[in-house]
Amino acid sequence: MAAAGLRNQDIALRLHISRPTVQLWRERFLDLRLKGLEKDAPRPGRKPKLALAKINNVVEATLTSTPIGATHWSVRSMARAQKLSPSAVHRIWRRHDLKPHLVQTFKMSRDKALRQKLEDVVGLYLNPPDKALVLCIDEKTQIQALDRTQPGLPLKRGRCGTMTHDYKRNGTVSLFAALNLLDGKVIGSCMPRHRHQELIRFLAQIDRETPTGLDLHLITDNYGTRNHPRTKSWLKRHPRFHLHFTPTSCSWLNLVERWLRELTSKRIRRGSFANVPALVESILGYIGNCNQNPHIFKWTASADQILRKMANCKEALETVH
Repeated sequence: MAAAGLRNQDIALRLHISRPTVQLWRERFLDLRLKGLEKDAPRPGRKPKLALAKINNVVEATLTSTPIGATHWSVRSMARAQKLSPSAVHRIWRRHDLKPHLVQTFKMSRDKALRQKLEDVVGLYLNPPDKALVLCIDEKTQIQALDRTQPGLPLKRGRCGTMTHDYKRNGTVSLFAALNLLDGKVIGSCMPRHRHQELIRFLAQIDRETPTGLDLHLITDNYGTRNHPRTKSWLKRHPRFHLHFTPTSCSWLNLVERWLRELTSKRIRRGSFANVPALVESILGYIGNCNQNPHIFKWTASADQILRKMANCKEALETVH
C-alpha cells in the first residue's frame, strides 16, 4: 500500500491499526529490509525490583560474615538479615554461583620426600618396568558386620527400599587387598586383625598367586607394619618384592583405594550381616565376581601436573583472605 502511494493514515484505516504502528513498520523495513519484519525487536524487559546496592550487600555478607550462632548462612537466615524473601536470596546466590551450604575437605601433604615419592609412584603407573607386575596394596580395617534391627521393605514403584537407621554390631574384620594394574584383578584376604603378622601372611599369599619369574612392585602407604623388623626380614628373604611408598597424607595416590570405594558402596554399606563369616563370604564373593570381569583402572596424570596443582593449592592457602 505504501508503494502504491497511500498515506500512513489511510493504510491504518484500511488495516484497522494505529498510524504509529504503520510508521514503525515502514521505518523498520527501510532500515533492515525483510530481516526487520521477521520478528519483533527486543524489548528492555521488566525493571529489576532489587537495587544493585542490596544485591551487593547480600553477596558481601555471604562472603565475609557468618550468622550469630551458626557456621554458615542459609537462605532463610540471610533473608531475615537482609529483609528479603528467601527466593530473592536464592536467585542472588545462583546468579553469583555462591553455595554457602557446601564445603569441601582437603589435606596437603607435608612429606619432605613428596616429590621423590610422587615421581616414583606415578612413574610406575605411566611407565611400568619390564618383566614385573605392579600391585597396589592396602588394608580396609575394622569393617563392621552390621545387622539391621528390623527387616526393611523392598524397592517398588514410587518408593525406594527402606532400612532401619539403627543396627547391631556383630564383630569386625580387616580386608587386605592387592590390585593388579595389568589386568585389574584383585588378590584379597580377610583377617581378624591388621598387625605385621597378618601383613606377612598376605605377602606370602601374593607370592603364591603371582607368576614366580616376575618382580613385584608394591605401591603402599606408610603404615607401621611395613617397617616392622619381621616384615623387613621377610622382604629380604624374598628379593622379588619391592615396596614403593606413597607420600604422607596421599592415600588418593594408591589406586586400590578406588577399588575399595567400589566395594564399600556396592557391597558393604547397604548390606546386612548376621555375623563375621557372612561378611567375609560377601567380601570374597564380590572379589570373585570382580575377577571374572575385571575393570582396569588407568592413571593419566603426570607427576608435574599433580605438583603444579598442589603448588596452586598451597599458594591459595597462604594467601591472606
